[in-house]
Amino acid sequence: MVERIPAAKLGDIPDGEAILVPRSLTGTIDDIALFQDGGEYFALDNTCSHELASLSEGWIEDGVVECPLHTGRFCLRDGKVLSAPADTDVAAHTVEVDGDDILIVPNPERLA
Repeated sequence: MVERIPAAKLGDIPDGEAILVPRSLTGTIDDIALFQDGGEYFALDNTCSHELASLSEGWIEDGVVECPLHTGRFCLRDGKVLSAPADTDVAAHTVEVDGDDILIVPNPERLA
């Protein structure tokens, strides 16, 4: 069974922004970018599949994160590529809110 990892508290992530959750905390292959968009929380592998930029530093709008380096765009809900130059999806992780805690349930395929 995959563990639920406390990653942040409600209020830690302003709307339209993200925080970086280190792989040392989640046990995953990559760091995780934890986003808030319109009151919903999403978690993706942090590394853009195109040129390895940090998606936690990207622009977030309407359920999409845009890579800060070359503007490849990914769906926050499932990590699917929406526009070039990125051409490979990034892994999505489950996010749960329990009281004031924001929890990440790492994608089992991305555990180290």
